Amino acid sequence: MRGFGKWVGRLLLLIVVVGGIGFFGFLPPYVEKTRNKVFEHAPYAVTDTANALHADMIVGDWHADSLLWSRDLTERGNRGQVDIPRLQEGNVALQVFTAVTKSPAGQNYDENSDEAFDNITLLAVGQLWPMNTWDSLLHRALYQAEKLHEFEEDAPDQLKIIRTRSDLEEVLEARANGSKIIGGLLGIEGAHPLEGKLENMDALEQAGHRVIGLQHFFDNALGGSLHGQSNTGLTDFGRAVVAEVSQRGMVLDLAHSSPQVAWDTLEITDMPLIVSHTGLHSNCPVKRNFKDDLMKAIASTGGVIGIGYWAEVSCNDFAPDGIAKMIKASIDVLGEDHVSLGSDYDGSVQTKFDTSELAALTSALLDAGVTEPQIRKVMGENMVRVLRARLSD
Repeated sequence: MRGFGKWVGRLLLLIVVVGGIGFFGFLPPYVEKTRNKVFEHAPYAVTDTANALHADMIVGDWHADSLLWSRDLTERGNRGQVDIPRLQEGNVALQVFTAVTKSPAGQNYDENSDEAFDNITLLAVGQLWPMNTWDSLLHRALYQAEKLHEFEEDAPDQLKIIRTRSDLEEVLEARANGSKIIGGLLGIEGAHPLEGKLENMDALEQAGHRVIGLQHFFDNALGGSLHGQSNTGLTDFGRAVVAEVSQRGMVLDLAHSSPQVAWDTLEITDMPLIVSHTGLHSNCPVKRNFKDDLMKAIASTGGVIGIGYWAEVSCNDFAPDGIAKMIKASIDVLGEDHVSLGSDYDGSVQTKFDTSELAALTSALLDAGVTEPQIRKVMGENMVRVLRARLSD
């Protein structure tokens, strides 16, 4: 009877969608355009020295939510912040594409209920995702992975999905020989797509997911969220998931986890950990940014923090010079080996530059007094080091 009710619910949703197909065709692009806005600005001044350095670097970004939206990423878009042509213009070699599967209505950085209405359900229905994604978080993660695989099939000379260390080296070698191919990695933003079953890790791994976040904006079966209501640490299930990630060729992401979840994770694992998209608390003292002592502990694993490009993690100083200031402060606190890029592009954030304009960040870093070797590490070499340490052969 329960299964029958589920299909009745799906049928009613389908009737609504079919009846309003024109409206739904218009609404998701409009939502994306407003949520992932790039503020208008004059072209950023980039010195010849910065352009030459930027063109000669490995550039990598730990976090973008572009697969959530109804765009063909093989084409240059007129909305959003990431697609393959713009990644190529920005000389990005490595991009993590993260599957967002649940997001509570009224989402905020302070407190969210895990029982709040889920906004991703509306997007799944409104963008006509397969019906099995309408009520399954696992299938939402699998479907977003499938989208990236389809883009790879459509543009194999422009995108290669990285599953293994060998895939990583193949992309890096190709780029060293002049190719503009992008290495795409898949991840999940919060491990609730496991739906409480450890065996679902097999399906996520098979689909290509390699970066595993534990929480998003709400508490889940693994433990507390930085923005949840419980402030708890890892549950027994959460500990089992951390152990499973450690045994597989995956990267563990503590972005959005409660501080206690992060401390608990540090106690039970010795692998390099990341915070994929964040800011530095001493530079911008807000709840969204872990305090510096916790960030130092994460860095001590050999891991990295990915610096985001949006207002809330930078205290509204999010033009290239402001992000460069935060990166320099992060280097001073954590060391040059533990800072990366983690834009949160296409993650319902408004920015002052998109991925095609990353040379402006390189130029701002030089202006801020960051050295060339440090810039190379932050822009991509630190990310490569962690991936080499974690991906399987």
